[in-house]
Amino acid sequence: MTELSGGGEQRTVVDLRSDTVTKPTPAMRAAILDAEVGDDVYGEDPTVAALEAKVADLFGFEPAAALFVPTGVMANHIALRMLLRPGSELIADADAHILAHEDAGLAWHGGVQTRTTLTSDGLLSADDVSRLIRPHVPHTLGTTAVELENTHNRGGGSVYSIEHLRSIRQIADERGISVHIDGARIWNAHVATGTPLREYGAIADTLSVCLSKGLGAPVGSVALLPPGRRAEAILMRHRLGGGWRQAGLLAAAGIYALDHHIARLAEDHANARLLATTLQNAGLSARTPQTNIVLVDVPDAPAVAARAAEQNVRVSAFGPALLRVVTHLDVTEKDCLLAAEVLASVA
Repeated sequence: MTELSGGGEQRTVVDLRSDTVTKPTPAMRAAILDAEVGDDVYGEDPTVAALEAKVADLFGFEPAAALFVPTGVMANHIALRMLLRPGSELIADADAHILAHEDAGLAWHGGVQTRTTLTSDGLLSADDVSRLIRPHVPHTLGTTAVELENTHNRGGGSVYSIEHLRSIRQIADERGISVHIDGARIWNAHVATGTPLREYGAIADTLSVCLSKGLGAPVGSVALLPPGRRAEAILMRHRLGGGWRQAGLLAAAGIYALDHHIARLAEDHANARLLATTLQNAGLSARTPQTNIVLVDVPDAPAVAARAAEQNVRVSAFGPALLRVVTHLDVTEKDCLLAAEVLASVA
């Protein structure tokens, strides 16, 4: 990718901090301009309605079960609040996005207690879930739901297999708890494994999906809800400041992304593997990715990220000794090879 420097000359900048940094493609911008819109707070935006119906159908939810919201954090929060009352307990991996990167929203706004365990890759096993579930007995807060993140951000884009998810669903059913899937990057899991989206949907009581990461839309997520809960979710969205007006302009970008940008995620996965292999061949401790996130162990991640930025390669310091490098639709194979060369030189 390129951008203009202050002097007006062009310089190459490879931005691998996140798949959220993508820009809308020219065709997506055209879809935005052509969108039919209305006031979504009044329920009158036809393009928003079309997006919600499309996402619901993809995952096998009823048409009224989908709600378009501005952010993934809001989608997770609303979906989880359909399952959890204030003062209830949620099981999650200790490095789950809802805990590590959502500013304690569930505790702050929802009054939800979490019960966690550390895993090697962010993926809870059925045994983990079974062990962590607490029964509802006097003077003990019983468990109400479990949250699963697919793919797992801090796990380096790790993927739950459908068999793995089914084993957890079985435990949940046996023990009487609900299942929420944080599917911000579930599109990547779908492409990496070939699992139909409806099979993921069959696991979840609630599900959140993001349009502004690998799919490249400028903004927006969709929360998938239990039957009959849409009016409650709309009220909660409004209380969180998420009511919006002519949101069809953004929904049009999401529809375009769903129609054109899912299958191409395989290119991002291939670029991530290429980048990881190149770094490994250069002697760096890069973990082999399942999807589009490469984790790299280095002695001083902030210093390495800063030195790479000086050479126009942007990556994230994901901890004191961990880099996160994310491929997406705005970076090419050539960009990834350049980034690997720079990271190897500065690490």
